[in-house]
Amino acid sequence: MDDTKRDGWKALIALAPAAIMLIIFTFFPIVNTFTMSLMDGFAPKDGAGIFAINNYGVFGFGAFKTVLTDPVFIDALLNTLILVVVSVPLTITIALLMAVGLNSIKKLQGLYQTIFFLPYVTNTIALGMVFGAMFGSEKTGLINEVLKIFGATPKNWTTQSALKWDSFWVIMIYTVWNGLAFKILVFMSGLQSIDKQYYDAAKIDGTSKARILWKITIPLLSPQILYISITSFIGAFKAYTGVISVFGRGAYDFGGAGDDWITVVGYIYKSMQNVAMEGAMSKAAAGAVVLLVIILIFTGIQNMVAKKRVHY
Repeated sequence: MDDTKRDGWKALIALAPAAIMLIIFTFFPIVNTFTMSLMDGFAPKDGAGIFAINNYGVFGFGAFKTVLTDPVFIDALLNTLILVVVSVPLTITIALLMAVGLNSIKKLQGLYQTIFFLPYVTNTIALGMVFGAMFGSEKTGLINEVLKIFGATPKNWTTQSALKWDSFWVIMIYTVWNGLAFKILVFMSGLQSIDKQYYDAAKIDGTSKARILWKITIPLLSPQILYISITSFIGAFKAYTGVISVFGRGAYDFGGAGDDWITVVGYIYKSMQNVAMEGAMSKAAAGAVVLLVIILIFTGIQNMVAKKRVHY
């Protein structure tokens, strides 16, 4: 056996464990989900387990029609789009500005970076519970105590009687805070790789800090901005744990502030609650496929824009 074939076998053996894991836990679930979404009235059969592909039935688009005409799904999709459109640009902008500020600090820079990175290593559910306790009802919560000091009217932020747009601010603040840490870390690494000669030349020319940020920092950080933008949009479309952790365990039980902000992933989980019911899994799978298509469209648009805007 020549060296080329020997190296090929070595590469195949090295990649095999990762490839097997990808097939089992990534590619198969995708194929299985598509299959279930096209099986009208699908229900698990005895002995089939998770292999929906073995449960032959009537193929069609009935599940997609059910999902796309379901008012709860439409509401969940609108809620998700609102969270995506508002939280992603806001989080990226704040993270970029904070990273630029941290990069300019010389003393105790490591300490500040650690402080801002703490939310990333903190359990998401724990963070949500803290935010839920901070806001709470009109009679409890740190935020309401602060509002009383300034003479403002306390509000029910997370209880069942909370108004939808009052709850929106809780979710938005939580989402932004929870998403800052990783983005700041990525931007900081990008800033530290930029050649200082660009900034020195700009200072000699008397360029303002705002113009330096717009003309030097942002273009040279465009690869990191693209990466953060794509991953942030994908993460925001999959929003679920934030709503559950802030509003409580029964957020999607049709009643209460949390249900006002049901997301697409929440809708999918809710559809799967009655797994033995005929069509429940088809409905959940169809919702997952619709969400996947939307994410792919947004990612494709970002990649098209990136061809003209990203500088490597």
